[in-house]
Amino acid sequence: MSNAPLVEIVGMHKAFGGVHAVSDVNLALDAGEVVAVLGHNGAGKSTLMKMLAGAYPIDRGEIRIAGELAHIANPADSQALGIETIHQTLALADNLDAVANLFLGRELMTRWNTMDDYAMEAAARDVFAQLNPNFRNILIMDEPCAALGPEETRMVHDLVRRLKARGVGVFLISHDMPDVFALSDRLAVMKNGRVIGTYRTADLTEDEVLGMIIGGKPVTRVAQQHRMLTAEAGS
Repeated sequence: MSNAPLVEIVGMHKAFGGVHAVSDVNLALDAGEVVAVLGHNGAGKSTLMKMLAGAYPIDRGEIRIAGELAHIANPADSQALGIETIHQTLALADNLDAVANLFLGRELMTRWNTMDDYAMEAAARDVFAQLNPNFRNILIMDEPCAALGPEETRMVHDLVRRLKARGVGVFLISHDMPDVFALSDRLAVMKNGRVIGTYRTADLTEDEVLGMIIGGKPVTRVAQQHRMLTAEAGS
């Protein structure tokens, strides 16, 4: 059985005119693992994932799936390899929660002609509970909890954990640190199209992650610990 990662992104480059959106990025994902891809808007994280999803052509670099070189020219190629994407889709009305948006313009009413909040929430939960996509390999989630309420967010978290248990690998793009620390096994921070560092999530604090996102520098403490452990293993 191959010990190759589920996904390997090797030497990935993407430019739009003179702007280098992704520059020499290397990133891997194992089966049953969640890797969070973090960074400010424009850091390159969504562009990188869109190349994996086949939405953007690859300028230079390789994608390997379970050790095999993959040729991804369009979304159909990506899906044929078992890669699925949940794109970021904010609520229609950002002042309403997910339930209210679901029933926007077709609200359920009580017999007294008032909005039946209880019935709408119950119906929405039935819809969310039926979301059981047959992801069989790799899932890209772009801000999956944006504009969701606490209960819907919990359901997304439960879905991610179920997929992990089935061996699905998940790339998670998120600005929400609670989501990152609750779900991810590792995280990669990008800035100006490059990966600043990749770490086990449990090795970092939220402040250290935010510091990398803002400052664009690796966490010295973790790098020093890694060097110490490597030296001890070799002695």
